[in-house]
Amino acid sequence: MDPLDAAMKKCGADAFVHYAGGEDADMRYLSRFVMHDPFVFFKKHREPGTIIVPQMEAERASRESIAAVITRTQAGLPDISKKEKDPWRAAAQMIAGQTGKTLLVSPTLPAALLRALEESTRVVVDEGTIELVRAKKTPEEIRLIQTVQKKTERAMELGISLIRNATVKKGVLYHDGAPLTSELVRTAVHKQLMDDGCRAVETIISCGEDTAFPHIIGSGPLRPHEPIVIDMFPRDETTGYYADMTRTVSKGKPGQKITDMYEAVKEAQQIGISHIKAGVSGAEAHTAVVEYFKSRGYESDTRGFIHNLGHGVGLQVHELPTLGAAGKVLEAGFVVTVEPGLYYPGVGGIRLEDMGVVRTQKFEDFTEFEENLIV
Repeated sequence: MDPLDAAMKKCGADAFVHYAGGEDADMRYLSRFVMHDPFVFFKKHREPGTIIVPQMEAERASRESIAAVITRTQAGLPDISKKEKDPWRAAAQMIAGQTGKTLLVSPTLPAALLRALEESTRVVVDEGTIELVRAKKTPEEIRLIQTVQKKTERAMELGISLIRNATVKKGVLYHDGAPLTSELVRTAVHKQLMDDGCRAVETIISCGEDTAFPHIIGSGPLRPHEPIVIDMFPRDETTGYYADMTRTVSKGKPGQKITDMYEAVKEAQQIGISHIKAGVSGAEAHTAVVEYFKSRGYESDTRGFIHNLGHGVGLQVHELPTLGAAGKVLEAGFVVTVEPGLYYPGVGGIRLEDMGVVRTQKFEDFTEFEENLIV
């Protein structure tokens, strides 16, 4: 049975309702339609989904969406709005007129719309059915994510080549006679990704002691003999699917502490990968890495390994499943990252991140890009 149908049957709902813009991952998954303004998706039991859109979007929606399409006029909104001036109540009446008296609604439904629906219908808040369904990727979704990954690797090669080919002058990397900065590398990789039909924001290009803080995006001149973390997570503009990968490099040999951390992280990544397969929990894979770091003398608390081993990737860069202490059993078809890291303020940080799909007997790594500290 369709998971939404099963969820509706369980609570006795006549229909499932979601309300969001097309940038919302659940809405994009349900409708495959992208529109800036929020719109309604509903699905009755054992029926296909339907979206309600403005008249000006109807033709485009009919061409692009996998759902049936009706306009707000067809759904009666103009007539409702003549009597009901509150827009949320008007929308709720329109939805109720198309659906039924008992509704299963998305957990992200706006509070104002939820309250308005409760005035005339019995409302049950769903526990995240679509998020769970999205976690398990179809072969076509896997192919789309692999395509984004290849584009990401091309951008990574560009970024690292700028560092590799830089000259050193007064303790700073130089490119074309000017300091090579985080901003310059970020702009270069973003342009490359844009040319490849992807959009990237907040790409991390951090250097030195800043690398001890995982999500500092970095700024200013890059320096030799220090770790440089490059973490990029672009989205394909056409399909909406993400990739995610990280490499840590150094122009010239860094200090021994950084070198030792790098080797430990590299081995930890392989340990994590070796534990990932269908039937194994995300917690088990994470714990294996924690125990390995402990054997090497590295903490997994406020310093050292301070985040989860990985996460799901799809229409969101961070989605289910979780590879962490709370991680549940993995299923074949989950696309996940494996990204151990070590972070020590005053020293620096190392992170290596690959992405791939959980299979019945193993983890199939999509990431083919090499891992070398010194460039």
